Amino acid sequence: MAWWQGEVAAPAVPAPRVGDEPELLQAAQAGDPQAAHRLGRLCAQRGDRSAARHWWERAAVAGNVDSAYNLGIWHEKHGSLEEAVSWYERAAGRGDVEAAVNLATLLLEQRGDPDAARGWFERAARSGSRAAARRLALICEDAGELPAARQWHRRAAGEGDHASAHDLGFLAYACGDEAETARWWEHATRGGHADSAYHLGLLLQAGRDPESAEAYYRLAATSDHPGAASQLGGIALSRGDLRTARAWYERAANAGRLGDQRMAGFVCVELGDPAGASHWFGRAAAAGDPGSAFGFGLLLIAEYGDLAAGRHWFRVAALAGHHHAAVELGGLLSAAGEFAEAERWLSHPPPPGWDRVTEPELAARAELAAAATGRRGGVALAVHELSELLGTWDLVTRPLRDHTDVVRWLVERSGLHASAIEHFASVRGTLLRPGSSPWPSQGEVEHVLATARDLRRRLGVR
Repeated sequence: MAWWQGEVAAPAVPAPRVGDEPELLQAAQAGDPQAAHRLGRLCAQRGDRSAARHWWERAAVAGNVDSAYNLGIWHEKHGSLEEAVSWYERAAGRGDVEAAVNLATLLLEQRGDPDAARGWFERAARSGSRAAARRLALICEDAGELPAARQWHRRAAGEGDHASAHDLGFLAYACGDEAETARWWEHATRGGHADSAYHLGLLLQAGRDPESAEAYYRLAATSDHPGAASQLGGIALSRGDLRTARAWYERAANAGRLGDQRMAGFVCVELGDPAGASHWFGRAAAAGDPGSAFGFGLLLIAEYGDLAAGRHWFRVAALAGHHHAAVELGGLLSAAGEFAEAERWLSHPPPPGWDRVTEPELAARAELAAAATGRRGGVALAVHELSELLGTWDLVTRPLRDHTDVVRWLVERSGLHASAIEHFASVRGTLLRPGSSPWPSQGEVEHVLATARDLRRRLGVR
């Protein structure tokens, strides 16, 4: 459909030339709708919006669909919503697909009428509009109509919409169909969709295929995906390649990721670069990361001998719940003779946090679950909490050779009630085998997290 400001390369009617104006005016006044449409375009190009509207109205009333569509745009930008809807309806009713999409969008986003919008999106989608098919798929998802959502996502993905292919991957993952998940993410990856390449890397990592996972992380990283840069930083670090690890972590850190800023700081420490470590620890600490605040305090004392600044950052970290920072702060206060505050920190420090490295396949499952729950405006579960849950179970059950009665074994060893261990096992099973039950709620995660920490405490492991 011809855009009234001349942005489409192939308009429905020839663009007017300056010398054509008298002929166009004469023909338009005589009732020629195409001449009136072209004259309206000429007026619009000259910035005379009022004249453009006048001639398009004459052309549209005489049956010119292009003019009706242009009037919809005109009123959307300069007039009223009611007039825009009216002109879009006129054009869409005569088969204009773009008008139907614009009309549906106005009805959904401006009038809040999803039922009417859905009808027009359907008409446009069935006429080949990829954008309409995707919008329709998302409407169906929000309504809980997942079979219909998949149908429209497939139509959009088949027309080249990589975001819909990515969504289809997550819908399949939530149902436990990892083969279909991989197919859709591979399809979108071939189209250059960085998130799909990254999530496919996580899926392969969860399936214990680290070499293939790394290949997809590298693909995603070519599009500056910060998560992929973080994963590649971890891979380089595991290989002892500190310089490469630093480069990747700094790429992720520059995207504002606090955990990667902290890791960049630690790698700088290992490389003997206190200035670089100060930069990254300082940025993350100022943004509220307690681990970075603790690291910054250690660095300021060890490298610069600045006890006052070190105490400040230990206190910041301790107040945010960092166990080691509280203990270090208590020690410094005792050495300075400030025994009352030192006793408060040393007698009741925050409980130790989870500072172990979770197995890569479990960390990948945690991140996939967080991404799946955060889709479509959902509340994403916290990756670090899910990693702690999965890592705790892996840690406390590691001595077992036979896991057939693991719940009873944990109950006997810990003294916790069987129902608490069973709930922990159920949530863990959902994270490892999506589709076996609905994703856990945030409240469930918090409840099971308390069980995991109690379990570690009772079994004497950290």
